[in-house]
Amino acid sequence: MILIISDNNDISTTEVIKWLLVMEKKFVRIHEDEIFEIKIIQKKIFLESSCNCFFLDEIHSVWYRRGGLNFKRLRYKNNSININMNEAQHWLEDYVKKKLESIKHINKESNSLVNKLLVLEEAEKVGLDVPPYFLAENTDDVILGKTIVKTIAGNPMLESFYKNSNGMMFTSIVEEYENENFFPTFFQEKIEKDFEIRTFYLNGKCWSIAIFSQNDDQTKVDFRNYNYEKRNKNVRYNLPKEIEEKVHQLMQNLDLNCGSLDFMKSGDKFYFLEVNPIGQFGYLSKICNYLLEKEIAEYL
Repeated sequence: MILIISDNNDISTTEVIKWLLVMEKKFVRIHEDEIFEIKIIQKKIFLESSCNCFFLDEIHSVWYRRGGLNFKRLRYKNNSININMNEAQHWLEDYVKKKLESIKHINKESNSLVNKLLVLEEAEKVGLDVPPYFLAENTDDVILGKTIVKTIAGNPMLESFYKNSNGMMFTSIVEEYENENFFPTFFQEKIEKDFEIRTFYLNGKCWSIAIFSQNDDQTKVDFRNYNYEKRNKNVRYNLPKEIEEKVHQLMQNLDLNCGSLDFMKSGDKFYFLEVNPIGQFGYLSKICNYLLEKEIAEYL
């Protein structure tokens, strides 16, 4: 049986499940609001929530799409018992999680988030080109018009003075100096690109799309700042074999076997930008007819 850990509204998860239904494969989809109790039935570990239940040894593959397993903690009136039971409960929870990570899986709960700085360092180690970057608490060393600012994490409050009107953080060009210091922020040299590339990676294989975002002022700095009235041209694309090999090495070093990676093509260079273990891949699959949802279902 396949265990899928996701959230209630993830469309990509639903699309993969449609393929599993066609293949007549058994699966359990766990949502982010489920809380499981660990029980022992017939000398086997049994996990039960208000929505799902299964024996641990029934699971043969796991897809960590979003979130993780949440467990119910039993409470007792005696504090000494609580302390000892919490220790035992933690031991059981750790066993369940490690057991699931030891079988066939797509990523792990422990690496659902990656540190951008560590990723860029690893990318350089495997030989990928990375635009020069630095951290700063002010704009003293920023060259206006030639430096971009990006979130160092997923929190849009980190660089709030560059925030667009709808509150979502996009990559932005720094056009003016700030008089006050701010939280350590990620700055990077602005690269003049030919086009952007989104690559989906799964277990050693890459599928890519070229995004001609530079033709539109709204998307030329960050293609995610979509122009729904004038959409970017998107076409199938093959990264050079040597770049795909470096991508594979990078993902192995990061202990990831699935994720979405972003590149920029500039002249004869492919600049690596970032990797997202839970990045969206639906539009890439649909536009390029890659059937990535089927690929994931078949792997599981």
